[in-house]
Amino acid sequence: MRLARLATLAGLLVLSACATTPKTGPAALPVPPTPQPHLTAPEAQPQPLAVAPIAPIRVRFSDLPGWPQEDHSVAFKVFRQTCQAGRAPAMLAVCRRAQTMVDPDEAHARAFFEDNFDPERLNGEGLLTAYFAPEYEGRSVPDEDFFAPIRPRPADMLVKDGQVWQLDPQGKLSLYPDRATIEGLPASDAIAWMRPEDLFFLQIQGSGVLTFEDGHREKVLYAGNNGRPFLGIAAPMRRQGLLPENGTSGDAIHSWLAAHRGSEAEAVMHLNPRYAFFRTAPDDGLPPLGAAGLPLPAGRAIAVDPQRHSYGELIWIDADVPKLSGAFPAYRRLVAALDTGGAIKGDVRADLYMGQGAEAGFEAGRVRHSLHMHRLVPRP
Repeated sequence: MRLARLATLAGLLVLSACATTPKTGPAALPVPPTPQPHLTAPEAQPQPLAVAPIAPIRVRFSDLPGWPQEDHSVAFKVFRQTCQAGRAPAMLAVCRRAQTMVDPDEAHARAFFEDNFDPERLNGEGLLTAYFAPEYEGRSVPDEDFFAPIRPRPADMLVKDGQVWQLDPQGKLSLYPDRATIEGLPASDAIAWMRPEDLFFLQIQGSGVLTFEDGHREKVLYAGNNGRPFLGIAAPMRRQGLLPENGTSGDAIHSWLAAHRGSEAEAVMHLNPRYAFFRTAPDDGLPPLGAAGLPLPAGRAIAVDPQRHSYGELIWIDADVPKLSGAFPAYRRLVAALDTGGAIKGDVRADLYMGQGAEAGFEAGRVRHSLHMHRLVPRP
């Protein structure tokens, strides 16, 4: 929820993600299981019009830009680790075939894909963003820098008919408050305390790891959100002249928020009314789980629209024409659809999971590329 899903970070603010939005709501009051779509959602994307999609076009592997340069042996290992997420009989049959093979070399791994799949091009051009699992400092008690509370899922929150409600003592329902209202409430039940800009990014990603002052580490996992729409802050920051047109990377936005901590940063963060709640778990050192319930392999998992794609699908991404300064020129590789996110809508839209920690976040924050996608369809 996109773990899930800093989503799509570049989207972050399209932001992240990863963009990872975790699902708009865990079902009624029990805390949801560990796998959650990430919150990532760089700039909020407009909802697509309800038009019938154009049928994909069957192509050859030689038509995939960058296919000869792919590291097929790495792609095979990822497929073998994640193919059980698929449910289609043809995919499960190919998955069983892969389980019988022991670390094939490059030539045999490439032959495996070409012998067992047919690529088909998805029509249109979309957007690639990226997300990651952040690692931040936390505090058990607030201080002058760490004063933003991580709030647990509230007892008065109820999800009904796809909407998040607040239940008052008299049994009356009202829409759950927005970010600004929630942040003005007391936080006597805070799980931990963070720098406000770090908490904002953690909420976009949907999960992360905190290191406390005594050195111990804990995972912070998504436990629900207030049901308000996710609105990215990158576009309004550009419009207000706070950051340049091509300078709204994740780290640029984070740095601006840190440098303007207080009323200025709060006013910008309050533009996004969505607010996420969390729970903690021991840090086991393992990657986060995606919405498919499997660990996310760094650089090889994407969040997709589950209305348009199935978990476990193999997708060839072809992304270039970066829109942010300092970005890698292109991303062309085979990835598995293992997660979802609140801003990830449509056939040709993906959020690439980059991994955990600051280095992954630095790269994720610069991914905002034009995207073409090919689905690998198992042969009967």
